[in-house]
Amino acid sequence: MTHYLVGLDAGNTMTKAVLFDLQGREIGAERRRNPIRFSAPGHTERDADRMWQDSAGAIRALLENTGVAAADIAAVSTSGYGAGLYLVDERGNPTRPGIMSTDSRARDVIDGWVRDRVAASSEQRVQQRLWSGQPAPLLSWIAAREPEVVRRTHRVLFCKDFLRGKLCNTLDTDPTDAGIAGLSNVVQQRYEPEFFASLGIDSWFDKLPDIAPSTAIAGKVTATAAGLTGLLEGTPVVRGVVDVVAAALASGVKAPDQMSVVAGTFSINSTLHASPRLDGLPLLQSPYPIDGLYLATEGSPTSASNFEWYCKSVLGPVVAAAAEDSGRTIYESLSSRVQSAMERANNILFMPFLFGGPNRAPAGFIGLEAAHSSVDIVRAIFEGIAFAHRLDIEALRTGRDVAPVDSIRLTGGAARSAPWAQIFADVLGLPVEITGCSELGALGAVMASAVGIGAYEGWHDAIDNMVHVTQRVVPRPDWQDVYEKKFERFKAHVNALAALNQP
Repeated sequence: MTHYLVGLDAGNTMTKAVLFDLQGREIGAERRRNPIRFSAPGHTERDADRMWQDSAGAIRALLENTGVAAADIAAVSTSGYGAGLYLVDERGNPTRPGIMSTDSRARDVIDGWVRDRVAASSEQRVQQRLWSGQPAPLLSWIAAREPEVVRRTHRVLFCKDFLRGKLCNTLDTDPTDAGIAGLSNVVQQRYEPEFFASLGIDSWFDKLPDIAPSTAIAGKVTATAAGLTGLLEGTPVVRGVVDVVAAALASGVKAPDQMSVVAGTFSINSTLHASPRLDGLPLLQSPYPIDGLYLATEGSPTSASNFEWYCKSVLGPVVAAAAEDSGRTIYESLSSRVQSAMERANNILFMPFLFGGPNRAPAGFIGLEAAHSSVDIVRAIFEGIAFAHRLDIEALRTGRDVAPVDSIRLTGGAARSAPWAQIFADVLGLPVEITGCSELGALGAVMASAVGIGAYEGWHDAIDNMVHVTQRVVPRPDWQDVYEKKFERFKAHVNALAALNQP
């Protein structure tokens, strides 16, 4: 009997149920959009129950459309976006809407901690910077404004853990999610009471989820979940990993000389270290489940979502329909045409800050002229997004605790475009390697399952057998020179625009 694995990955915009075999080959996928609720300015929320119902429906459709029998599913696991917040009662039901990591309601909370001089010491306790989309400031905000929610809440969870709880009735987490959430000491892999007391959120301490291994079997599919998903009752459910770690694992990053770069909704750039980065704390930091390493991450909402906005909001449905009539998506059509734009000079700069830029730098184009075509603009968007990634990467490669990176594993939208991948290689000055899988979060989850059920001895074995590099793009020296000069112009404009845009 052939065994398969199901990975459920819930991102900021989409939940994906993906079926893999034990060699990491994708057999089928079902996707469901996650609607965002903007309940107030700065609030980005999600109906958690609807996310679960849609996820369950996606798993059922996955089994039906692939023709794979539920009895052939060896295990299921979950991954999901880091930070944000899901509060549940003793039965795992939400006590309020889920909060996404893009939420900014708690900015004033962070500002208050800075004024009270508790922010810096608290950051040292969790080995990463504090920011508004993390659970800690959100818990402070809720305690002050929604005391009835505090009373009804039994457990604080994160996105993947909420979904796993619906599958098997367990309300715990793993070291990667607890670390990325900024709630645990990533070295000790435990919560520190002093952290919660110093921030005035110690009333939540007894509601924190237990931290247990990522590859352990957390429970088994319940009868209720089986009825909704089509999975067999009793199917093992492995705990899983947060999406940032899942993407790195699923792209084959297992040593400090490799960098994980995800060009998706966010710019996510991660390096591996023998000990946590303490010289210039990163935005995110987490234990990595290989060789006692730690994953340090810099990120921002400055990546491929900007290109998606351009396609949907500027070009619109008519252009998209025309592209689809030719058998391609609008993204594929524009990407294939960018190569022609590389043959002529292009001084356009795109500021990919539609969803927020450094120091309030605004989005926009600089240097547009009437002679420029739509593909010139797309080329500038591709370059601007690569430049924004480089800004984040420069922060990772500054200070004493710098990883000796000599190659990049690229995933996300840019990895599916040959000219864009080449631009990344040229801008970053490093070889770019691309794997054959497009659903990295789900693959990382099923890799945890493969280790958890004993199909592979450990993560190294799982990576060697389930991750397949299909392309290697080498930087071109002449283009590196071009982009070095253009990047300096880009940084100068970012700084100038940020200064002009201060309140």
